[in-house]
Amino acid sequence: MSGPGRGGGWGGGAGIGPADAEQMIAEARKAFFVMFGFLAVVWLVQLANFADHYAFSREYGVVSGDIATLPDIISAPFLHWSWAHIESNSGPLFVFGFLAAYRGVTRFLGLSLLVAVTSGLVVWFFERGDVETVGASGLIFGYFGYVVVRGVFDRHLIDTLIGVVMAASFAYMLTVAVPGTPGVSWLGHLGGLIGGLAGAWIFRDRHPRRPSGPHPTPGTTLPAPLTPDPTPPNPRADLHKELGDLGLL
Repeated sequence: MSGPGRGGGWGGGAGIGPADAEQMIAEARKAFFVMFGFLAVVWLVQLANFADHYAFSREYGVVSGDIATLPDIISAPFLHWSWAHIESNSGPLFVFGFLAAYRGVTRFLGLSLLVAVTSGLVVWFFERGDVETVGASGLIFGYFGYVVVRGVFDRHLIDTLIGVVMAASFAYMLTVAVPGTPGVSWLGHLGGLIGGLAGAWIFRDRHPRRPSGPHPTPGTTLPAPLTPDPTPPNPRADLHKELGDLGLL
C-alpha cells in the first residue's frame, strides 16, 4: 500500500491418498483461475485509473481518520498510484494468493476480506497525514503470513514445509512492515500481516474428535459386549461333578 508519491511495496500431511490428491488438484486449478481473474481486474482498473489521471486512487483511497473513506477499505487494494506500483505488486500477489487459495477458494475469499479489513483499519487509525493509501500490498502481506503459519494450525506437513520455504525465501519482506521505510505505507503492510496470521487461526481445519473404540463399517454390526457372570465361580464345582458321575454323591 502507498500514498501519493509512495512507491510499491518492494522492488524487484503426509499420507495423501488418491482422493485427497485429486481434490487438491481441483482446488489448485480453481485457485489459479481465481488469482488470474483477480489480477486481470486489478490491471483493468489500473488502465481506467491511469486514463483518468489516477482519480480513482484519490477518490477511493483510505484516508486516516476520515469516516467517509471507511468503505474504501474494500476498494483500496484494487487501486495503485503508478505502473511501477502495480508491477511490483502483481508477482507476489499472484504467488502468495495462489498458495493461500489452493486449499479452498471459499476459505480464501473469507481470508481476503479479513486481511483487507485489518490492513485498512490499521491505516485508518494510525496513518499520519492527509494522504490516500491504496495498493494490494496489504493483501500480499496477509497472504504471506497466512501461508507461513497455516500448516502449523492445520497440522498439515506439506503446508508446514511450504510455510518454512516461503518464510526463509521472503523474510526480507518484513523490512517494509516496520517503521522507517520511506515512501511506503508500512502500517498497511503490518495490518495485512496481522490479518493473515489471525486468518490462519480463524480458518484453520477443525478436525472432529473421534470416539475411542471400534467403528462398524456400513452394513455390519458390532457384537454385543460380553457381561461377566454375576456369581463367582465355585472352586469345588468340578470336584462335585466328578464325584456325582462316579455315584459317590
